[in-house]
Amino acid sequence: MTFTLYSTSWCGPCKRLKRQLVELGITFQEVDIELSPQAAALVESLNNGNQMVPTLVFSDGTSMTNPSAMAVKEKLSAL
Repeated sequence: MTFTLYSTSWCGPCKRLKRQLVELGITFQEVDIELSPQAAALVESLNNGNQMVPTLVFSDGTSMTNPSAMAVKEKLSAL
């Protein structure tokens, strides 16, 4: 796994991004921030105190908030 996708069950942009990543054959670990206070705190720390999802955290420690599937693919190819 090269990144973790932080999301919620009701987030439309999260559902779209997950679907697109699966279509591209990109695997990821998903964490629902509503079920994990630690994950929610991490997302807040990355987004100026906001629980903005989807937030992705990559194996190199960098993050992206609400990226396109192509931006994720490009990032993964650079890792």
